[in-house]
Amino acid sequence: MPDKTNPDSKQSKASINWSLIGYIRKKQQASLAWRLIFVAGLWALVSLVVAGAILVALFREAGEKALDERLEVHMTAIVSALAADEAQKYSALRRIGDPRFSMPLSGWYWTVQRNGKVLYESDSLFGDTLSLKPMNGELALTRNITGPAGRELRVLQKRIQFGGLQPVTIAVAGSTKELGESTASFAWQAAITLGVLGLGLVAAIFLQVRFGLRPLTELQESLGRVRQGKEEEVQEDLPKELKPLAVELNALIHSNREVVEHSRTQVGNLAHALKTPLSVITNEARSSDEPLALKVSEQADIMRGQVQHYLEKARMAAQRRVIGVSCEAAPVVTRMARAMEKIHRDKQPEITVDMDETLLFRGEQQDLEEILGNLLDNACKWCDKKVSVTLKNNNSSASLISLIVEDDGPGLDAEEKKRALRRGQRLDETVPGTGLGLSIIVDIAGIYGGSFELGDSELGGLKATVILPSLTI
Repeated sequence: MPDKTNPDSKQSKASINWSLIGYIRKKQQASLAWRLIFVAGLWALVSLVVAGAILVALFREAGEKALDERLEVHMTAIVSALAADEAQKYSALRRIGDPRFSMPLSGWYWTVQRNGKVLYESDSLFGDTLSLKPMNGELALTRNITGPAGRELRVLQKRIQFGGLQPVTIAVAGSTKELGESTASFAWQAAITLGVLGLGLVAAIFLQVRFGLRPLTELQESLGRVRQGKEEEVQEDLPKELKPLAVELNALIHSNREVVEHSRTQVGNLAHALKTPLSVITNEARSSDEPLALKVSEQADIMRGQVQHYLEKARMAAQRRVIGVSCEAAPVVTRMARAMEKIHRDKQPEITVDMDETLLFRGEQQDLEEILGNLLDNACKWCDKKVSVTLKNNNSSASLISLIVEDDGPGLDAEEKKRALRRGQRLDETVPGTGLGLSIIVDIAGIYGGSFELGDSELGGLKATVILPSLTI
């Protein structure tokens, strides 16, 4: 038995309860099929247990009724014997039915008493007595008592008056051992039968749920293929309850594509419309050495850069919302690492890659290439020798991936890390670059709902971490 005074025992019990609740909640969130199977199985279990209890109670009640009828028969025989004349009364009592009335402590007894004094009794009592309850005006009563040898007995007790004599109390008792044994045997057989029936019901429920929810699984698989870009639309060959949902999903997908295509067209038109006027302004301004012309040329270049930047952001934002755009991340990492080794062959950096090859990036492949290309190019420029690339699932969420690039270069202090993420900021003018690489990564990661941060690497240099969405099926 658990020690109720032991705090460790209480804490362990509470921990088990919370673990069970947490397990059930987790399962409920994980699977609709599990919910249905759990509820149906629980209902079947409760129903079978209640049904078993009712069957056992009815069986015991029927057994007690049969025992009472047997006691009533013996009571009638004793009353008939007592009604005989004195010469035959004793021999008539000795001939009463069941031979167990003559066997000592057999569990079957009878006794005749008047005012608490025993007049006659069965040989089976063997000098013992039955503890009879006062009748209190009742003519008959039936109850269970503890008899000789501590055995439970069923007793039928009646108060009868013969002629003008004082009434006598007649009691007939029978052992309930046989009734208890037969009830236990029936309960065991009922438990086995209902247990087998319960297992059959659970199996039937499992098959029913799996078969019934199969269209939902097919819809999920079809939607997954659309998200992976393997199919254009969700299959609509589904039961009539799910077909409207599939139709609405396809309408949403088509509408999304139309919106994206329209946005791309508008972006292209805007780019084309601005390109020519800006070129004209720039050419006209460069034809003169006047301060105003130089200022106009300078501002026109800035305008061209800003227009190009925001058009690119608009393009990425539109692509971000396209359903079904994804790419395998591992081939991109491998290809970019080889490319950087060739670009920086003079420095011969040692690029090591540690990645989960099953990960999918939920976005355009060229965006992932731009992020990784900028990070690897910076790492190869600033490293002494070693560059490390890690691609793995994000610890906080299964729907995110972490892309980490580290080097063994000089690294950056806190202020330099902040400046490095600003658009157009270059920390070292002696190294070729535009100062836009890291800010572009910030933009791309933000558009995809991810993040980008700089930290200190265990290699001794800079550690760049990009969080991006992954495709989970």
